[in-house]
Amino acid sequence: MEKDQLSRKLAVILHADVVGSTTLVQKNETLAHQRIQTVFHHFSETITSYGGRTHELRGDALVAEFDRASDAVSAALTFQALNGVFNSNLDDEIQPQLRIGISLGEVTIADNTITGAGVVLAQRLEQLADSGGVVVQGSVSETVPGRMPFEFKSLGEQTLKGFDQPVRAFSVRLQPGQDLPVPEVSSGTQSTKASNFQGPAKLSSESYEALTGKRLELPDKPSIAVLPFKNMSSDPDQDFFADGMSEDIITTLSRVPDLIVIARNSTFAYKGRDVDIRKVGQDLGVRHVLEGSIRKSGVRLRITAQLVDSQNGDHLWAEHYDRNLDDIFVIQDEITHQIVIELHDKLVSGEFARLVAIGTNSVEAWELTRRCAPLIESIVRDDAIVAKQLLERTLELDGNYSAAWTFLGWVYWAETVWGWSSDIEKSMQLAIDTAQKAILIDAQYPDAYSLFGNICMSNGDTEQAIEMCEKAVKLAPSDSVALAHLADVLIESGRVAEGVKTMQRAIRLCPFPPAWYLMLLGAGFHVNGDSELACSALKLAIERQPDSHLPRVWLASALVESGKPNEARAISKAVLDIEPAFSAVGWANKFKSKSHARLKDNLLAAGFPK
Repeated sequence: MEKDQLSRKLAVILHADVVGSTTLVQKNETLAHQRIQTVFHHFSETITSYGGRTHELRGDALVAEFDRASDAVSAALTFQALNGVFNSNLDDEIQPQLRIGISLGEVTIADNTITGAGVVLAQRLEQLADSGGVVVQGSVSETVPGRMPFEFKSLGEQTLKGFDQPVRAFSVRLQPGQDLPVPEVSSGTQSTKASNFQGPAKLSSESYEALTGKRLELPDKPSIAVLPFKNMSSDPDQDFFADGMSEDIITTLSRVPDLIVIARNSTFAYKGRDVDIRKVGQDLGVRHVLEGSIRKSGVRLRITAQLVDSQNGDHLWAEHYDRNLDDIFVIQDEITHQIVIELHDKLVSGEFARLVAIGTNSVEAWELTRRCAPLIESIVRDDAIVAKQLLERTLELDGNYSAAWTFLGWVYWAETVWGWSSDIEKSMQLAIDTAQKAILIDAQYPDAYSLFGNICMSNGDTEQAIEMCEKAVKLAPSDSVALAHLADVLIESGRVAEGVKTMQRAIRLCPFPPAWYLMLLGAGFHVNGDSELACSALKLAIERQPDSHLPRVWLASALVESGKPNEARAISKAVLDIEPAFSAVGWANKFKSKSHARLKDNLLAAGFPK
C-alpha cells in the first residue's frame, strides 16, 4: 500500500502571502508572528465559509483549494475588506497586508499537501498583486458568472517564471456601489460541506461525557437553543447585526428561572450551515430550537423567527416583523416574551420587563459592544487592544451603557492578570472603576458582578470574589458564562472539586465550549491531581484558540506531573514565542490559593525562565 493517497484533479487554487513580512518581523518579531498567524486564522475561516479548503500554512504564505472560481474570488475580496477593518483598529505599524493570486490548473493532493503547476501559477500571479489586492488567471475570470459584482482589469499577458507561454492576468475588485456576495452553496457541494463541518463534532456526546462524567440527555426542565439568525442582507458586515440579535435573546432567556438555555458559543457553531433541527436538539441536549433571519435595508428591518420542537420537528410558533431599525429592542422583547409563553414559564409583566432591559437606546453602541464579545473571549493580546478601542468609541455614544463599561473592565482586568499592561496598578484600578460604574448604572446586570468577583480574586479577597460571582449566577441561572466565572474563583480559592463541578455545569449549557472554558476545566483537573483529564481538556483548548499562550502554560505544568518533561519543554518554547517576557515566578504569583504552590516548580521543570 502506498504511504500517501494521491489525488490529481483540476482545481481553483488560491495562494496568499504577507507583504513585507521581513520588515514587520524586524520591527517586532513576536508581535509580527502573532499578527500573521491571526490574519491567516481569520482568512482560513473566510475560506471555509465560502466552501474552500485551506491546505497549507507555510510561514508567511497560505494555499487553499476551491471547486468554483466565484467562491475563490468572493473569499479573497471579502477577506481583504475585513482585514482592512482589522488593521484600521490597530494603533501600531505591525499591520499584515496580504496579496492574493488565483489560478485554475491541475494539482496533486497527498495528506493535505497540495502541489502542481496550478499552485505555482497562483503564487506567480499573487506576486503581481498590489498590497491588499487580488490577481487572477484569465481562465479564472472567464469562469466567474457575469452576475457576480466583480470588476476585472486586464494586466495583459505576463511572462512568469517557470512557464513557457505568457499568461493572461487580471486584477479584480468589487464593482463600485455593490455588496460583497454572501457564501452560497450549490446543491452539488452542500452535502460535502455539511459532512466536513467539524464544529459540533469536536464535542459531541462522547466528548461531553469524557469532560463532565455525564451523558448529554434532555433535562427535566424546559430547554432551548437559539441558533444564530441568518443574515439575509447582501452585506456580510450585517452578520454582526444578526449575531447581536441572537445573542441578546440568549442573554435574556438565560435570566429566566428554571429554563435551560444553551450558550452562544455552542449554538454559533452552526452558523452558516443548513442544519437538521432534530440533530441540533440531539447534539445540544435540548427540546426546543429557535431559528430566524434578519434583513436590514437602510432604516427598515424584516425579522422572522420560529420555535421548533427538536424531538419531532413540529413548529410551535412563527412570526415575522417589518419594523424600523429603532424598534429592534422592542422586537427582541416580543420574541423573547413569546418564547417564554410557549415554554409555559409564568412571569408577571414587571418581572419580565426587568429581565429584558437592554441597557441602551443606541443601536450603534449595541452593535459595537457585540463586536467586542469574541475579541475579549479569545484571550489574545491583539484582540484585547482592538476591543478596547471599540469600547471607548461605544462609550462616547452612550456613557450609561452598563454592558460596555463591563466589557471594558474585562479588558483592563485581562491586561493586569496576563501581564499585558505596562502599568499593572493603573490597569487594576481602571478595572475596579469600570466594574463599579457598570453596577451603579445597572444593579441587575450579571456580568458586572462576575467581573467584580474576578477583580476581588486577583486582589486576594476570595470571600467577596465568590459572593459576587454567586450573585451573577443568581441573576442569570442559565448563563454558562456566569457559571464559568464562578468556577474560576472557586478553583482559585482552593474549592477545586466544587469548581470543577461548576465548570461542568457551565459546559452542560455550552456543550461546544470556548477555549477559556476548557482552559479553566483543565486547570481544575490539574490542580485536583488528574493530569490525564487535564491534558485532554487543555489540548482541546489550544486547538480552539491556537493564538493564546494561556492554556499552553497549564498544559506544560500538567505534562511535567504526567512524567512527560520533553513534551512540556516543547510547550514552554511555544509559550515564549508568543510571550517572550513570561516567567514561572511571575505566573505563580498571580494565584493566591495554596493549591497552586507547586505550579512554579512545574514551570521551572518545563524550562520556563524563573
